[in-house]
Amino acid sequence: MSAMRFFRVHVSRIRDLTPSFRRFTFAGDDLDQYGDPGYDQRVKVVFPTAGLTLDAMPTGEDWYTAWRAQSADERLPFRTYTTRAVRHEAREVDIDMVAHDVSGPASAWIAGAKEGDEVLILAPTIAHRGVSLGVDFVPPRHTENLLLAGDETAAPAIAVILEQLAPDAQGVVAVEVPHEKDVDYLPRHPGFDYLVAARGDGPRHAHLVAAVEQAVERLAPAGRGGEIEEIDIDEGILWEVPRTAKGGAALKKAPLYSWLAGEASAIKALRRHLVAEQGVDRRAVAFMGYWRLGRAEN
Repeated sequence: MSAMRFFRVHVSRIRDLTPSFRRFTFAGDDLDQYGDPGYDQRVKVVFPTAGLTLDAMPTGEDWYTAWRAQSADERLPFRTYTTRAVRHEAREVDIDMVAHDVSGPASAWIAGAKEGDEVLILAPTIAHRGVSLGVDFVPPRHTENLLLAGDETAAPAIAVILEQLAPDAQGVVAVEVPHEKDVDYLPRHPGFDYLVAARGDGPRHAHLVAAVEQAVERLAPAGRGGEIEEIDIDEGILWEVPRTAKGGAALKKAPLYSWLAGEASAIKALRRHLVAEQGVDRRAVAFMGYWRLGRAEN
């Protein structure tokens, strides 16, 4: 059995958790084989379009090369999400998605999805062993404090991390969400302070940046700034997850481990603040700037 493959599933339930967070429960005959290494395990969801069915998606071992070789009008769109829950006996998987104004194929599917609609999910299988490269939360074994931060797109991953952390873990959650009623989306962990707020009509990222700066000032010891390589977020992707050659944490212990994900320009600014200005060891910081405002990307 392959360690990762496509699962063809259908929507069995849809639940609006808050104004911005919609939970899709997917069912499929083979979801008892769906793997869940835990924490922020990312998966790919492939959406059908008005002109293409799911059969247009290459699903072989070298699917990405085959997908890239297709012309633009032959390609199905896919996006990255986090496995929220797996129930093997029921053959169900939950994935929470952000519902917002339609701006691309994913948001259009989310807005119009109904029970019975099908998608493909590229995910690990239960045959997977060892480190999953789809898990980017890799803190040192001995970590005094954790900083989990991001925008609404990162909130489902942060939610899973919080649910799976040990009861004695501690730190800060800093999240910016669209609406006041979204604030209660995240599960509560007794060891964490929550700096979660709605942006409302205010500027995007203002709360997130301020909250992270506040958290780092309290949690990170004073240190000299480290030199970082600037990344052109218009040309490249801002994705830096410190690992050893075996895929584990880059350090044995750290006073602070930070996990930051969301819109690339905000994550770039936070990366610079933590490493270059505050002197946080870059080997204890995971940065994932995986989308750009105003740009639809697979």
